[in-house]
Amino acid sequence: MNELTLTTERLWLRPTAVYDAEFIYALMNTPKWLQYIGDRNIKTLKDAEKYILDNIIPQRERLGYSTYAVIKKADNSKMGTCGLYDREGLEGIDIGFAFLPEYERRGYALEATRALIETSAKKFKLDALSGITAKDNVASQNLLKKLGFAFSKTIRLKETELLLFNIV
Repeated sequence: MNELTLTTERLWLRPTAVYDAEFIYALMNTPKWLQYIGDRNIKTLKDAEKYILDNIIPQRERLGYSTYAVIKKADNSKMGTCGLYDREGLEGIDIGFAFLPEYERRGYALEATRALIETSAKKFKLDALSGITAKDNVASQNLLKKLGFAFSKTIRLKETELLLFNIV
């Protein structure tokens, strides 16, 4: 399968792989991930490997896209993830992003998601995207707005009330 790596001025986005388990473990256990995205019960590196094998790779094999590791070109540090997701209970494809705390508020998420939005249209032929966020996750809501998304409505996914944004 063709593994698509995206390049921006400061970043590389490459498909998340099993060898990213340590990074995924760290990211999915950050306070903001747990608060805004939810506990995925990733308590060990083996849990992270299993999550990648059971969730990330199957969607990529099925649709051609999934989660991308966001890597800083300057030092090859893994900073966060950005991805296109086919979520159960949500119509259409959702764009999602999460970054380690030390890389927040530096424009990396904006740069990465812009590249992925462009690729979603050109490479994957997606004509619409949505974004979901917790009601109190103002930073993610602001990023979605900067990317051209507008609030659509409040929805419920897996017993959680979320705000749904659509690209305008």
